[in-house]
Amino acid sequence: MVSLNETKAFLRIDSSHEDALITSFITSAEDIVESVLRYPLSDFLLDGGTLPELVKTTVWYVVSQFYEFRENVDIRKLTETASLLLTSYRRKEW
Repeated sequence: MVSLNETKAFLRIDSSHEDALITSFITSAEDIVESVLRYPLSDFLLDGGTLPELVKTTVWYVVSQFYEFRENVDIRKLTETASLLLTSYRRKEW
């Protein structure tokens, strides 16, 4: 959904030394965002749709928190922030 190159640009990372780590963070961030939304990100892509910028930005925010605070990420706070950002896209249930 969110590309490695876009994410590295958001993080201002030029080297490829941590690509595997960042890719792992992207996967985890997308899982968190899907959990908050209560539906898969692929639903946005149905019928030629695109991922809304706010959803992308939320994924990048989560990745940036994982990247910057690797060992001390506050998942509760991270999820609360993602929930607030994604309120308009969130479903009431799965």
